[in-house]
Amino acid sequence: MEKSFSEKYSNIRSVMLQGGGEKGIQSQHQKGKLTCRERIDLLVDEGSFIEDQAYVLGRASDFGLGEKHFLGDGVITGCGKIDDRQIFLYSQDFTVLGGSLGEMQAERIAAIQEAALKNGCPFVQINDSGGARIQEGVLSLNGYGKIFRNNTRASGVIPQISVILGPCAGGAVYSPAITDFIFMVDGISNMYITGPDVIKAVTGEEITHEALGGTEVHCTKSGVAHFRFSSENECMAFLKRFLGYLPLNNRERPPVVENGDPRDRETPAVFTIIPDSEKHAYDVRAIIEEVFDKDSFIEVSKDYAQNIVVGLARLGGRTVGIFANQPAYLAAVLDINASDKAARFIRFCDAFNIPIVALVDVPGFLPGVAQEHGGIIRHGAKLLYAIAEATVPKVSLILRKSYGGAFISMSSKALGYDRVICYPNTQIAVMGADGAAKVICRKEISESEDPKGKEIEKIRELRESFMNPYVAAGYGFVDDVISPERTRIELIRSLEMHYRKKENCPEKKHGNIPL
Repeated sequence: MEKSFSEKYSNIRSVMLQGGGEKGIQSQHQKGKLTCRERIDLLVDEGSFIEDQAYVLGRASDFGLGEKHFLGDGVITGCGKIDDRQIFLYSQDFTVLGGSLGEMQAERIAAIQEAALKNGCPFVQINDSGGARIQEGVLSLNGYGKIFRNNTRASGVIPQISVILGPCAGGAVYSPAITDFIFMVDGISNMYITGPDVIKAVTGEEITHEALGGTEVHCTKSGVAHFRFSSENECMAFLKRFLGYLPLNNRERPPVVENGDPRDRETPAVFTIIPDSEKHAYDVRAIIEEVFDKDSFIEVSKDYAQNIVVGLARLGGRTVGIFANQPAYLAAVLDINASDKAARFIRFCDAFNIPIVALVDVPGFLPGVAQEHGGIIRHGAKLLYAIAEATVPKVSLILRKSYGGAFISMSSKALGYDRVICYPNTQIAVMGADGAAKVICRKEISESEDPKGKEIEKIRELRESFMNPYVAAGYGFVDDVISPERTRIELIRSLEMHYRKKENCPEKKHGNIPL
């Protein structure tokens, strides 16, 4: 009797672990892809994974589905540990009906989402699916609705990360879009609402899967994805590192990791990185690498809206969120895409108790008809809203210049920055000295015997007497003027000053961000 039970258990379990069968597994490997279980093994600590609802079966029988029931219904769900910290996850199984989402797969995913929320743990979803299971009709659509709602309920409560490791089509794309970060792998990942065949039938346009929704598209043009990798192994290794910067949920602070970089280390290289002339470009990443804990910077959306640099780093062992103007691209102006990119990252940091550091060198918002007609007012307001709304410690360091409306969004105490510091040579004004001289000294310049010489004189006057940081400091708008070699020291001190900060906000259901 015991033997028969044992044999039955072993046989059923073996079938369950095989998913769609050996042929499907071989097909997955031939495409250069890992199976759903191999992906989980790569991600979590060895022996830590606990599967949930492993023997679930689909109930639909129309269109031949009655003969295509697979244990687990095309998804693996459960929890595991990464560096001994618990996460919840699911991994879709492409070997089972192309990973398509049916009623019971959706139920499994929704159940593990709810478990992650109840336990206050990060949620990772590994997507490899052709989309809704057409044979199950409205049941599939209802399933997506449950998943989207759970993503939304968990937003800002637990970190949610989507890893796209195959097709992600139709309704399937909206769940990743609601999560905090999307990871993609070159040559494997695709995301689109409608595939190439449907587009050709409807519009006559011909396009490949990769050109329509591959990593290049979503990491450089659409901004949908945040990270791209050359292999699944590289992706999972990075994901493990990335999660180490984050708290488990919104009630905790990120872990502190001492890495041997002295808190009192001086930063003399800053002198040589930033050019004297405001018209000369430099890479703000060099400042980040010099000032923050060595080798700790993780850039988010590196290839999208490159005029703003955002990412996580450590400063004195603590996780901080950085958003920095990038003079090496578009002269660091703020535009529609940069505003969106920065605003969303700031809101993520605020949700998960990650202090914010702004590195400022900005001439203003990008002028032009395309920007105005594209809604720069609305998009720029998102950045203002995000900073004003954020209650985490916020420190702004003005590196060289901060002009106009961009000054307000990047470095204004009136908007809610807790501490603003700058270097002695920084310029703070409504606009640059060149433009200001032409506006407010126009008559004096035009009536001069040497208009060009008079213009140069007025520009110099404005820079020296009106735009220097001591004017703003005199009004209390700048808290301190520091020497560049003390940048790291002063940023650490500034954040420690406000580390225990609490704000009492007006009671409301939620604000209405200008989306």
